[in-house]
Amino acid sequence: MKKLLVALVLLAALGAAGFWLLTAPFTYEALRGAPDVTVATAPNLENGKTLFYAGGCTSCHAIPGQDDRTRLGGGLGLQSPFGTFYAPNISPHPRDGIGGWTVASFIRAMREGVSPDGRHYYPAFPYTSYQRMAAQDLADVFAFLKTLPPVEGKVRDHDLPFPFNVRRGLGLWKLAFLDGKPIQPDPAKSAEWNRGRYLVEGPGHCAECHSPRAFTGAIVDGKRFSGGPDPEGKGFVPNITQDKAGLASWSKNDIAELLKTGFTPEYDAVGGSMAPVIKNTSQLSDADRGAMAEYIKSLPAVASPPRPPKKAE
Repeated sequence: MKKLLVALVLLAALGAAGFWLLTAPFTYEALRGAPDVTVATAPNLENGKTLFYAGGCTSCHAIPGQDDRTRLGGGLGLQSPFGTFYAPNISPHPRDGIGGWTVASFIRAMREGVSPDGRHYYPAFPYTSYQRMAAQDLADVFAFLKTLPPVEGKVRDHDLPFPFNVRRGLGLWKLAFLDGKPIQPDPAKSAEWNRGRYLVEGPGHCAECHSPRAFTGAIVDGKRFSGGPDPEGKGFVPNITQDKAGLASWSKNDIAELLKTGFTPEYDAVGGSMAPVIKNTSQLSDADRGAMAEYIKSLPAVASPPRPPKKAE
């Protein structure tokens, strides 16, 4: 009996050590390859501003209930099946925001979801899309963020039940669902299409909302952009592929106009969580909105997932 107890203790210790090793941020880097954080040129603030708005940073990180959308003190609660996440302060405040970060720390956070002190970030922060961005572009965004007003105040912790409140377990999730591959241009496609793909798949992170998710929280393979239940439980996010239930009847100009004004071809105005997205995409150039429309119009038709039955009144 004593030998069995010792063996069980040893197995438990080995299991705990294996879990600790597999979930460490450096293990992900060792298996996926350390990310390139090389920045070759001085920051381009205009490019950083463009990508800041393409990424919709104000939608989550601006202080709720105030008009100045450049005050990125965070605090917005994002409900999900896993609990409620609270968007952090990403203003350039040196203590409460990201003012004390290095550009390498920012790139690592955006691509790998790791904080400067080595903790995993939850993928409610869409680094699964930001990993597609080039290091120089991320450096430009970081430089632009540092031009915005610093905001004092830390945001409260996420409200998550066990086991989702154990951040360490995210290391296994990343090994399964974070591939660390930046977008590479497709030479067979036009410059406009490639620009649109970059904006939609990278900073725009459109698939994060417009795709159904598995029980793991990851986007369902083969169902990207086909719509699905709103993660916050507020209805159904539409299909934006060329399926008949999606945007098959829309022209490229229709999509670009929506991104500029928020109006559909039927002159309905979008609402809900898409309204703040339009506030951001309206800040982009006509060329960039046209490029996004070009790429979205090229998305192959994917059938929408079934809608959940309506609850009885």
